[in-house]
Amino acid sequence: MKLATYKDGSRDGQLVVVSRDLGSAHYATGIAHRLQQVLDDWSYLAPQLQDLYDQLNAGKARHAFPFDPQQCMAPLPRAYQWADGSAYINHVELVRKARNSEVPASFYLDPLMYQGGSDDFIGPCDDVVVPSEAMGIDFEAEIAVVTGDVKMGSTPEQALDGIRLVMLANDVSLRNLIPAELAKGFGFFQSKPATAFSPVAVTLDELGDAWDKGRLHLTLQSTWNGRKVGMCDAGTEMTFHFGQLIAHIAKTRNVRAGSIVGSGTVSNKGVADAKGRTDWPKGYSCIAEKRCIETIQDGQPSTEFMKYGDTIRIEMKGKDGQSIFGAIDQAIAAPA
Repeated sequence: MKLATYKDGSRDGQLVVVSRDLGSAHYATGIAHRLQQVLDDWSYLAPQLQDLYDQLNAGKARHAFPFDPQQCMAPLPRAYQWADGSAYINHVELVRKARNSEVPASFYLDPLMYQGGSDDFIGPCDDVVVPSEAMGIDFEAEIAVVTGDVKMGSTPEQALDGIRLVMLANDVSLRNLIPAELAKGFGFFQSKPATAFSPVAVTLDELGDAWDKGRLHLTLQSTWNGRKVGMCDAGTEMTFHFGQLIAHIAKTRNVRAGSIVGSGTVSNKGVADAKGRTDWPKGYSCIAEKRCIETIQDGQPSTEFMKYGDTIRIEMKGKDGQSIFGAIDQAIAAPA
């Protein structure tokens, strides 16, 4: 099934069930008002939502209305936890190579992860408000999952059973703030403002065989200012699957229902031509990666970060060509 949260003037919005084709929706008021309620009591409430979803797809839901992504908050407007990994080691390799640094061997065995702010997410069509263009505004196209309860010490295989929903993310980054923060040795903070998520979150059965052992084998599309810059395969080159990412969190603590776990920037390896020059035919899912590629090839970056008025669209389509999660479709804006 597909779930979204509509704006209603409150912090947590109103839960709606959305049809498979994203054409219609129905308030879930008679079952649950908020998505967190469902995650807290999944085994009881999810089947009821599934029944409503089936009626909606069959055209039998009495109070259905046209679905409008513009009215959406993030599916989970605020969460108990937002932990973002770096599951695509190619992204790390590019960043390290651009500054002539080796990737530590441990990075291939243990995922990188940071704790992001989860008290204030951005709706999929809301502006990304940044205090200054000088901060180095970047998008990051990612996959994210929402969990149920996962016990401390769970194995990666056990952790996979805790996944309830999948969605897309734009993990906004302020690149020019990152070096000074990392130099302190305590990780990201001001350089990682509020994150945006896709209009809908979907259950695993909606993904069919594209979901395989914690990886989503579909193409993640990134369109910057109307130009498609990324058509990255989200599955094959994912070094750490979502079960491993969740188990990483659960090593020393419980993971509670309503936790969101991100994949990190979806990234694919380049292809070397006959002259030894590498090309990246699938593009990129963040500007920083493009700048790393330019540095490796030309000695310095030439692509600038985002400016006020720039737009970013992040979307994933199924094998039938239809949008699965709806699109993150945003503009960069100055504070009012």
